[in-house]
Amino acid sequence: MRKILLSSIMIIIAIVYIGRLSYLQLIDNTNKNPLNDTAIKAVYDYPERGHIYDRNGKLLVANQPSYDVMVIPRDVKPLDTAEFCALLNISKEDFVRKFKKAYSYSPRLPSVFVPQMSKAEYASLQEKMRKYEGFYIQKRSLRHYMTEAGANVLGYISEVNERDLQNNPYYQSGELIGRQGVEKQYEEILRGRKGVKFIQKDRFNRVIGPYKQGIYDTLPIQGKDIYLTIDNDLQEYGERLMVNKRGGIVALEPKTGEILALVSAPSYDPDLLVGRKRSKNYTELYYDSIAKPLYDRGLLAMYPPGSPFKTVNALIGLQEGVIDESTTFTCYHGYRYGRGAFMGCHCPSGQRNNLIRGIYESCNAYFANTYRRIIESYPNAQQGIDAWENHVKSFGLGDYLGYDLPIGKSGKVPDTELYNSYYGENRWFATNTLSNAIGQGEVLTTPIQLANLTAIIANRGYYYTPHVIKDIENDTIDRAKYKTKHQTTVAPEHFEPVIDGMHEVYKKGTARWVQVPDIEIAGKTGTAENFTKIDSVRVQLTDHSIFVAFAPVDDPKIALAVFVENGYWGSRWAGKIAGLLIEKYLKGEITRTDMEKFVLEGSLQEEYDKPLSGKPFKINDGSKQMYPPGYGPYKPKSNSGQ
Repeated sequence: MRKILLSSIMIIIAIVYIGRLSYLQLIDNTNKNPLNDTAIKAVYDYPERGHIYDRNGKLLVANQPSYDVMVIPRDVKPLDTAEFCALLNISKEDFVRKFKKAYSYSPRLPSVFVPQMSKAEYASLQEKMRKYEGFYIQKRSLRHYMTEAGANVLGYISEVNERDLQNNPYYQSGELIGRQGVEKQYEEILRGRKGVKFIQKDRFNRVIGPYKQGIYDTLPIQGKDIYLTIDNDLQEYGERLMVNKRGGIVALEPKTGEILALVSAPSYDPDLLVGRKRSKNYTELYYDSIAKPLYDRGLLAMYPPGSPFKTVNALIGLQEGVIDESTTFTCYHGYRYGRGAFMGCHCPSGQRNNLIRGIYESCNAYFANTYRRIIESYPNAQQGIDAWENHVKSFGLGDYLGYDLPIGKSGKVPDTELYNSYYGENRWFATNTLSNAIGQGEVLTTPIQLANLTAIIANRGYYYTPHVIKDIENDTIDRAKYKTKHQTTVAPEHFEPVIDGMHEVYKKGTARWVQVPDIEIAGKTGTAENFTKIDSVRVQLTDHSIFVAFAPVDDPKIALAVFVENGYWGSRWAGKIAGLLIEKYLKGEITRTDMEKFVLEGSLQEEYDKPLSGKPFKINDGSKQMYPPGYGPYKPKSNSGQ
């Protein structure tokens, strides 16, 4: 009886084990991953990345073949390392370092050993690779640029790093991922989806065929082509105009928010970041801390907006009812306030200016009075600043705007909290913040924000979120995001007198020398004061040149902002560049060849080469301080406002 019982128990246990194993092997595929089986090898098939086109269908970025030498460390057999290194044109030290890195990543998963070989290198190597077990060649695609412009917009691709691998399980070591610009923003769309084949090996590590007859294999899915809002001809022309200058240009289509050009100067040829030369070139670009070619000034650089910001104060003053179109103020060659502070401008002493004249002559006194009226129309300065700040932010200032590029700065709109920290609660007044009247002081904007502000004026009070994507192959864009109208707090009827003033800037104001034939343009010059600190002393450097404009006045098709660092006054550099870009976009040709010659042949490099150190000088208290040759110590506001 005991023998029968013991035999029965053993049989039952055997049946349970066999049944469970059969279920796991034949039926249950829960969490089944062939890569967990050491006898399975995965071979990936990489699709080509999607192409990138401009708004007119011009091909900007295509693909070219590239070949990576891959290694599976566990499969590597003893080899003649000297011969192998000679074939790959690497040193023995490189071989050891690369092998250790691959083994550290995974002994049984493939890693890139030598990346991005050319077609010629591949041809000389492919026949000899069979001698080196554990190594094989993987074909990939690298980018092929059909333009030398727009590197900051397009971005680039490079190998994934440790952080990428930790954050996204899709990627394997050695794979490529989009960096910066469009390549990063639309990575998942452009990359497509890689295919994979699982290969079964026997216990002698020999390939015996597809794993499970290929039921887990997948085909690659091609990356989708995308179309940008960028006009490549305008982008290229903008970059040509900015040679030997530093700054940013942003051009928008006001009615849609589409970005027509996004220029950052100095820039670089995007082809520099392709292939095996990428790492060396990137290092050189990255460590150029003076010119900063990798720094997108159009999206990241924050500058005082200067006189273009006067249009915002004019609009707020009209909305708040503290001025109207006929309101006049007398200018005494500027505006004196506080304890001896003076805000100078070019208006003749004793001249009375109305709103339109105040705009086209860029009268500091007019806008200082307007700003004071805005703030002082409330019971106290704190409430006045709160109301003013609310209006300013409705123009998209102090905000990232939500555009579809992966970097940006929010700019700065000062508020009550900031001034309380400066002066103490309830211990400051409108005059303490008067630099806001002319776009100086604590106000900071990026070029894209100022271009968007200009588009708002062109649209008489609203804007659409700026964006760089126009269309995606066989896919839909988040149209709601880019079709939502953002309204300012200023009523549409208040924009007309401001536009009239900006139109007069070209007719008889501060930009009358940079008119473009047969195009009605509304614009505003700007000169932004520029400071740095040397030995803890605030030193005034050469002013930035700023210009904003839109055209045609009655049916705007382009709105733009131009910043030229250390470019003196607004019409000297930025105004000319703005006029040329407008004519290029609307006419397709340039008639102001005199202006074009001045800009193309002109250079500010001598200005940028000035050292930020110099001989000691004496200031009023008798002490000695340092300042750059050609520069002077900071003085109270006295810029022309132009």
